[in-house]
Amino acid sequence: MEEYTHENEVLLTGTVLEPPEYSHSNHAERFVRFPLQVLRLSGQTDELAVLAPERLLRRMTVEAGGRISVEGQLRSYNNKSGQGSRLVITTFARALCRGGEEDCNEIRLSGVLCKPPVLRCTPLGREICDLMLAVNRSYGRADYIPCIAWGGLAEETSLLGVGDPLSFEGRVQSRLYHKMTPRGQEDRTAYEVSVMCLR
Repeated sequence: MEEYTHENEVLLTGTVLEPPEYSHSNHAERFVRFPLQVLRLSGQTDELAVLAPERLLRRMTVEAGGRISVEGQLRSYNNKSGQGSRLVITTFARALCRGGEEDCNEIRLSGVLCKPPVLRCTPLGREICDLMLAVNRSYGRADYIPCIAWGGLAEETSLLGVGDPLSFEGRVQSRLYHKMTPRGQEDRTAYEVSVMCLR
């Protein structure tokens, strides 16, 4: 049986909202984090978290208001610092360069479904399918990436099962939501990939 190829490639161009801040160190390498605002064609914006090795910032200055392009991968990890566990999604930068005037938000993903698809309707009657894609990294770990498909793509992907391969192009998006906690209502941001076309 032929082994399925996993792919995870992200290209973002947008405006840096805040200067990079230290995130953590791993194997003697320091990492920084900063938010990147990317404009959609609709005029809405996505605020995406970028994680970068600090060494990439030695080659160029990253500052609030600056335009930047990021090439990398979409990564996930479980944040267990609060009550329970929360899936955190970031764009891991492998390369940074000066960004042009036009915003860009492209992702190519190939992996396997790790949960049954959930087909539902929005209040306006549009079909949407929630998907969870597992994408293997080269060194044995996997990233678990929430994805959504709309309309005809929602119907098509809803017929897939756990373990089925899925390969597509799309965009990374952010969505604000309200979470009730013991301290009251909190505003949080969810990240997901919107499926644009299957491959």
